[in-house]
Amino acid sequence: MSKIFIDTNILVYSMDDFDLEKKEKSRLLLKSLTKKHYGVISTQVMQEFYVAATKKLCVDPVMAKNILHSFERFEIIIVTPNLINDAIDCSIINQLSFWDSLILVSAESANCKEVWTEDLNDGQIIRGVKIENPLK
Repeated sequence: MSKIFIDTNILVYSMDDFDLEKKEKSRLLLKSLTKKHYGVISTQVMQEFYVAATKKLCVDPVMAKNILHSFERFEIIIVTPNLINDAIDCSIINQLSFWDSLILVSAESANCKEVWTEDLNDGQIIRGVKIENPLK
C-alpha cells in the first residue's frame, strides 16, 4: 500500500453524529491507515479540521485540540511558501480552488499516490496524484 493523503472532510466525518454512515466509514478508513502508517495530512488540513469541528460540529475547542494531537501519528506536511506557489500554479492550470490545489501539491510533495476526498472529481489524476472518494 502506498501513502494516502487524507483531506479534511474524511477527518471531520469521523466525528459527525449527523451522518452515521459516513462517520463509520471514515473511522474504518482512518483505522486502516494508522495501523500501517500510510496516512498523510498537512498543516492546512489540521487547521481546517479544527475550524470545522468547533464551528460545524460544535466540538469543545479543548477536545478538538486533543483530537488534533491524535492526528500527529500521521505524516504531516508543513505548508511552505514553495507549496503555496505550486498551489497557485496548480489552481490556474487545472481551474481548481486554491485550497484544493494546496491539498494536491501537499500530497504530491509527500509522494502520495492518492488523495481521499469528497471535494474533487473521483478518479481524476492531477500532478500524478489520483483523487479517490472512499465514501461513495
